[in-house]
Amino acid sequence: MAEKRWPAHRILFASLALKSAGCAWIPHQGDFNEQQCREAIAVFNRAGRAAANEGLKFFYHNHGYEFQPYGQGTLFDLLMRETDPKYVAFEMDIFWVVHPAQDPVQLLKKYGKRWELFHLKDMKKGTPTGLLTGSADVRNDVVLGTGQIDLPSILKEAKKAKVKYYFIEDESPDAAEQIPQSLRYLEQVKW
Repeated sequence: MAEKRWPAHRILFASLALKSAGCAWIPHQGDFNEQQCREAIAVFNRAGRAAANEGLKFFYHNHGYEFQPYGQGTLFDLLMRETDPKYVAFEMDIFWVVHPAQDPVQLLKKYGKRWELFHLKDMKKGTPTGLLTGSADVRNDVVLGTGQIDLPSILKEAKKAKVKYYFIEDESPDAAEQIPQSLRYLEQVKW
């Protein structure tokens, strides 16, 4: 009688206690457009169903370029509207919401429970916004609470939206010094 074996990927997921798997970039050349967005929607919905079959939740992590104008809103609105909430969640990176001059609080209010994960990242004061590039100098990452992002308001709204997981993301050359300061900030801020 043949021995029944668990597939290797299930062993890995179980041993790491993974709950989510995601995507943080949609490949594109030039400005992100509707066709690329619709292709990503199809992939995300398929990936979300496949992840659910393995006991995982699929998520997409925004990077700013998705806020290209589209119809009465943006391509990000199209992503939200056409991905299946049962299978596709979202991780808000607040830096990549503010960088293209969007409002994290309003997006939290608008899409509530779709935001299950959160990247906390502050932006150096004076950093230009309104850019849809999806790229910025990593030296613009600063200690939480010292930059131009209104973290208390965002954190309060994230709590209302029932965001499940928060991650500090600091890609600056000074991350090792900045992250402990960011943790102290989070221990003191009221939300």
